Amino acid sequence: MAEKTVQSLEGKLIVSCQALPHEPLHSSFIMGRMALAAKEGGAYGIRANTKEDIKEIQSNVNLPIIGIVKRDYADSKVYITPTIKEVEELMEVKPEIIALDATGALRPQGVTLDDFFCELKKKYPHQLWMADCSTIEEALHADELGFDFIGTTMVGYTEQSKDDRIEADDFKILREIIAGVKHKVIAEGNINTPEKAKRVIELGAYSVVVGSIITRPQLITKSFAEALTK
Repeated sequence: MAEKTVQSLEGKLIVSCQALPHEPLHSSFIMGRMALAAKEGGAYGIRANTKEDIKEIQSNVNLPIIGIVKRDYADSKVYITPTIKEVEELMEVKPEIIALDATGALRPQGVTLDDFFCELKKKYPHQLWMADCSTIEEALHADELGFDFIGTTMVGYTEQSKDDRIEADDFKILREIIAGVKHKVIAEGNINTPEKAKRVIELGAYSVVVGSIITRPQLITKSFAEALTK
């Protein structure tokens, strides 16, 4: 199963295969086929949402998976693997890496990232963890906490990063994170061309995650349609 080792992700493409309930491709079966198409195209890893999708993907491809569960809670802005409930669901299918929101926002019931991650490390000491961050400061903190992978997933999606874009100024945020942390950095977020994907690896990212521009046809179609109406 050497193909499935996390080491195989170095310098390679990870494709995010996700479709939320309101999206046309929402279906575990479809995400499994999407992952297979991604593998045939040259992906070395998959990022996926929910244990159901991950189980189906695992039946289609033998690639390492970054698993998440997106779930909204009324008392928190955190929606990527926000509580132990979501982690326990993921542990039923055992993705190689579990990603979770590592921003400064409090989790449901006022739980801090520090306390939550401490609980996870004690309960699942052999699991690999990815921090989905939105700022350089959050990335540095996640690195100190001991996350195995530091991701730029949330750049531009939080109040503290709403004016930022990962690709701005030749990926300045990414470059500063890579320079400041000791753990592996996974570039993710608005990396929507092959040239950008190649550039982040050149800058020192361990891997690159690409999602919507590959796996969300409604958004790809929209970009073409809007270009014709301008």
